Amino acid sequence: MYSAVQRDEAFLRRLRAFIEEVYPIQPKAIIPANRGFYGETWRVDSLRGSFFAKLDCSPHQGVYERSFPVIEHLCAHGIDFICKIVKTRDNRLYTNFEGGVLGLFDWIDGENRQDEQSKPHEYQMLAKVYSVDASGLAIPREDFSAHAADAYFERRTRVEDESILALLEAKRTEIDACAQQLRRFSERCAGDDTGFVITHADAGGNVLVRDTPACGEQYYLIDWDTPRLAPPERDAWFCMHWPWAMRAFHDALRQNGIGYTLRPERLAYYCYYMYFYYLNEILDAHFALGDLSAYLADYLDGWMNDNRNYAERNIR
Repeated sequence: MYSAVQRDEAFLRRLRAFIEEVYPIQPKAIIPANRGFYGETWRVDSLRGSFFAKLDCSPHQGVYERSFPVIEHLCAHGIDFICKIVKTRDNRLYTNFEGGVLGLFDWIDGENRQDEQSKPHEYQMLAKVYSVDASGLAIPREDFSAHAADAYFERRTRVEDESILALLEAKRTEIDACAQQLRRFSERCAGDDTGFVITHADAGGNVLVRDTPACGEQYYLIDWDTPRLAPPERDAWFCMHWPWAMRAFHDALRQNGIGYTLRPERLAYYCYYMYFYYLNEILDAHFALGDLSAYLADYLDGWMNDNRNYAERNIR
């Protein structure tokens, strides 16, 4: 949503000049790339090849900023299927441009994919990341709190838009039940850091597949904005309602020497936690950008329900 802002040619000229001044490349063209919820993204073409530029001017930028050392750590430990950071001329991992955090990465030319063919590759990549020692790395640590539900109810008191209020009121019973479940599973999971590893949190929507004549399909895992030291369930819960996906996840753990078995109570915790996480992000964007009632309606009746319904029926 924040990334939907339209930039004029004057802005792009300033960005191009800034990149040329700060980075050891000479940009020839800056072309808009596919954009996510937060970051404004471009392909930067130069004599050295193409690069991926991501600028975050949203309140999320502090989270984005903290991700750079994690990416650098993973690359230093042999993880070669993520976007490598291009450092500035004075060896910084990122810089600031017109109120936002700007990062430059190697360009990966591929297709975003999430299906039964890509999932085993996604889980293999995650398992390799889990194998990386996180000692000495400054990274947020999971505490299994229920603060996301409390944050939602605080935000709800500040909503004034009638269409947003109507949508939330129509789902009040469902939302209240999810808050109760989040608090219950928070209590069950809190205080146990067994199996904590470096997690991604949104891997499923960030797998790029590049088809090359020489090597066939190559898989990459991008967008490391919210890494956290947490159990693998933080990545696995998205597909917990698909038995074949859970088998593939466990296979990836075993094949990479990780002796961990996914725990139902942790899967349920992340299902309910992320339900409120995304809901809060939408409300924050509404406060900043205006009417997002259509986006909110799609979310409340969308893909999250498969996971939530599975948790309600199968995890006690």
